[in-house]
Amino acid sequence: MKIAIISSEFGNAAKAATKLRNRYRTVGATEADVIVALGGDGFMLQTLHAYIDRDVPIYGMNRGTIGFLMNDYREDDLIERIKAAEHVRVKPLRMLATTCDGETIEHLAINEVSLLRETRQAAKLRVSVDGKVRLAELSGDGLLVSTPAGSTAYNLSAGGPIIPMNAGLLALTPLAAFRPRNWHGALLPHSVTVELTIQEPQKRPVSAVADMHEVRDVRKVIIEEAKDRSLTILFDPEHNLDERIFTEQFAH
Repeated sequence: MKIAIISSEFGNAAKAATKLRNRYRTVGATEADVIVALGGDGFMLQTLHAYIDRDVPIYGMNRGTIGFLMNDYREDDLIERIKAAEHVRVKPLRMLATTCDGETIEHLAINEVSLLRETRQAAKLRVSVDGKVRLAELSGDGLLVSTPAGSTAYNLSAGGPIIPMNAGLLALTPLAAFRPRNWHGALLPHSVTVELTIQEPQKRPVSAVADMHEVRDVRKVIIEEAKDRSLTILFDPEHNLDERIFTEQFAH
């Protein structure tokens, strides 16, 4: 097995990477069968995006803060842990954002696509699902569409539901909705196409963010599952992603 070890520049991640490289035989990331990523969830997302075209399995070890997508950091038995790890396949979202200037920009999102107001003015959005208008106007800070993998991140903080990995669902979650006041979001089949149209985009500018990629001043955003892309994340069997998501639902 050819492994590569990469790390965040922050905290103890770089020091940990040096220790592991001195202990295990490694190759460059472009040659590896498995990439070991040291850092936090943010660095894990960066790594998944960086190597999405290769679809190489990523085994993360937490040298960050929360580390929801990471395994516990240990220097011993790394190869054995990788061989025993469970493979979780993740389907990203594809965002097609059309700006007020008419440019269409594509990005992938592993966690979520979020639309956010850029100024003090509330965003006003029309929400369509598979071509049918479901909300003629949503007024507030914005809206997000989350994958199961991202449902415990921004989505959960915004009051959205936690979604099991194999549920085949996406979360559509409002961000500080002013109107309609009593709408708290929806669960959608993963196969749908969500189209978000910005009302008064010049007066009420909105940005669209796919994970860490931001497109400003959008007038329309189309979001759907990227059926031609997938990623593999490796988890230790005793603390896999399904169990983490299940446990998170009982956190207090």
